[in-house]
Amino acid sequence: MKALINNPQDVVVEVLEGFARANSDLVSLYKDPNWVGRAAPRQGVAVVSGGGSGHEPLHAGFVGDGMLDAAVPGPMFTSPTPDAVLAAIEGADNGAGVVCIVKNYTGDVLNFEMAAELAEASGHEVRSVLVADDVAVEDSTFTAGRRGVAGTLLVEKVAGAVAASGGSLDEVEAAANAMAESVRSMGLALRGCTLPHVGEPGFELSDQEVELGVGIHGEPGRSRVDMASADELTDQLMDAILADKPLDAGDAVILLVNGMGATPGYQLDIVFRRVAQRLDDAGIVIARNLVGNYVTSLDMEGVSITIAKADENVLALWDAPVHTPAWRKGC
Repeated sequence: MKALINNPQDVVVEVLEGFARANSDLVSLYKDPNWVGRAAPRQGVAVVSGGGSGHEPLHAGFVGDGMLDAAVPGPMFTSPTPDAVLAAIEGADNGAGVVCIVKNYTGDVLNFEMAAELAEASGHEVRSVLVADDVAVEDSTFTAGRRGVAGTLLVEKVAGAVAASGGSLDEVEAAANAMAESVRSMGLALRGCTLPHVGEPGFELSDQEVELGVGIHGEPGRSRVDMASADELTDQLMDAILADKPLDAGDAVILLVNGMGATPGYQLDIVFRRVAQRLDDAGIVIARNLVGNYVTSLDMEGVSITIAKADENVLALWDAPVHTPAWRKGC
């Protein structure tokens, strides 16, 4: 493996140190255990998320005004420990309660649940919202039920906007749950990703193969299919998403075309072009969109598509200002 790293065992802490120093106006790094919080904590309901590292900028990159109050990064592709989640909950809570946004991976679910129970025992009010947006599979070696993938970004944005507007704990939880219910995603890989401490890809694909429905940790997808044109592969993702969550002509959606870490921007634009054609043909309105690397899988070459139906209220929350290291608008 050729990479700009030092000791592979030190990658996560060195990433966090560099990230926090580069964004010290927005975030602060806490150690032993590791978690990232706002440099200037605020009043109101706190929104906390986290999970294994390797998906940057998710989650720490979205700590800041209009999104998260704290993020808990675990080791590479490994859930953060309950003590780290507990430290983030306690550090972010200012008395109005905490909403935890949890991707549906077994370790994340168990560790966030344990941390929430410990926090509640010491007087914190904690709600949890589960994100399970991946339509590729119902179960995998990592989950019971669907995986939580790039749709997590949409849930964090909506929850953060409600919290920033002064919403109550019930209101933040309800908005996050509504988005989690609405959002659907599916991805594919052209090439596997390499964990720094392993030094070789988690799976091998020939130049004639694509992993369809791949997970964000490199888990197997629905099937291994033949390489095809961008439009043909995009259609396979869209067919699966729309079959799972049918949309009607006139519906408005938020669309995320997300790079997995090593996919050039021009390829993401080609995928977006085809998604837009498909939605236009169906009379579905792309009310808002994002294209870029937001929920990655280290150096995986691939793409995911995320779609969520959005009414005027959801669009207003999406349009609300956000000022984080990885996403800034309306500020």
